[in-house]
Amino acid sequence: MSKNIGNLDRTLRIVIGLVLIAYALQFGFPRTGWNWVGWIGVVPILTALVRVCPAYTLLGIRTGREFNGHGPDRDE
Repeated sequence: MSKNIGNLDRTLRIVIGLVLIAYALQFGFPRTGWNWVGWIGVVPILTALVRVCPAYTLLGIRTGREFNGHGPDRDE
């Protein structure tokens, strides 16, 4: 699979994923009974690490300048 996640998208996914996991572990968040939902944060972190989002692949989306022929990660 070719990469389809740009640098900004990758950074946002990591930050959002970490916040969701912090919610699951109740770091700075109240116990609500719904904290288990925060474990969904693993998904954006994994997609950021491998730089491939299956949903983007299905929709034909590629984020970042490097995928538009302007960077070192050009896929041809």
